[in-house]
Amino acid sequence: MELMQATSSPHIRAPETTTSVMRDVLIALVPTTAVGLYNFGLNAGLLTILCLASCVLFEALFQKLRKQPVTIGDLSAAVTGLILALNLPSNAPLWIAPIGSFFAIIVVKQLFGGLGQNFMNPAMGARVFLVISYPTIMTRFIDPVTDTISQATPLSLIKAASAVSAASGDGPDYWLGQLPSLKDAFLGFIPGTIGETSALALLIGLVYLLVRKVVTWHIPVVYIAGVFGLTFLLDGFDASMSLYSVCAGGVMLGGIFMLTDYASSPMNKTGQLIYAFGAALLTVVIRLYGGYNEGVMFSVLLMNMLTPMIEHFTAPRVFGTRRKGAN
Repeated sequence: MELMQATSSPHIRAPETTTSVMRDVLIALVPTTAVGLYNFGLNAGLLTILCLASCVLFEALFQKLRKQPVTIGDLSAAVTGLILALNLPSNAPLWIAPIGSFFAIIVVKQLFGGLGQNFMNPAMGARVFLVISYPTIMTRFIDPVTDTISQATPLSLIKAASAVSAASGDGPDYWLGQLPSLKDAFLGFIPGTIGETSALALLIGLVYLLVRKVVTWHIPVVYIAGVFGLTFLLDGFDASMSLYSVCAGGVMLGGIFMLTDYASSPMNKTGQLIYAFGAALLTVVIRLYGGYNEGVMFSVLLMNMLTPMIEHFTAPRVFGTRRKGAN
């Protein structure tokens, strides 16, 4: 007689696995990686290879030492390595790649229990660690048009223009006159990290992720639209500067590939909308009123830490239960 196997509900089957999802993320990152390597050359390629190899190696070594199953085949360490590389200046020294990889994989991911247990995005955590530890290295960028080292990114020029205007009342035309065209900012011909300069390439990646249903529109669209709208409202109702705020810096890279991290973002739709708008608000406030030109990295980590609270207050009511105080 053949025995039947009984299991508890829900009985859901889906073709997606961790490996397939991570593979799709890697594919979605190909356009912006290609643009970054084309614009910034050999050192950008070496940093990318080192970050990928270091993240995979650190994960395998840690799991071996802990006598745990080695899970590098799920590609999550490779995704972290590639995203970390895309957050580095192309002219950074090569030794910074293994340092950032160690922090991302060991400190942020593995020490908190591994995949799915990390409370913040590992690559973004590593970028913040590197910016705080090596601020000079992490804020000097190659201009892909002139091939010179520059700290004058579009965001820094906009920040300088606002500071001059606020301090003296004079027009900020000198600083704004040095801005590259909005077309160059959209295509990626501006100073920045390896993977954040081309809004077009990042949007192609977003479309792929949406088509493959790896992410939904709620977090990336609300975040990007929120940064645009809040910049427009709080910074002089200037549509062109608001577009710059979206195309320049890490808004696209952070909103599409880091805010959407499964482990550190809310699961329900209401929570995702609150989470994305909160990140947009923090990004704009830090950019306009803080000491940093860029607010994306801090806003991502702060909202990662608020995710448990957001989920607590937005979790749907379990069917069949009654709210507190109900008769």
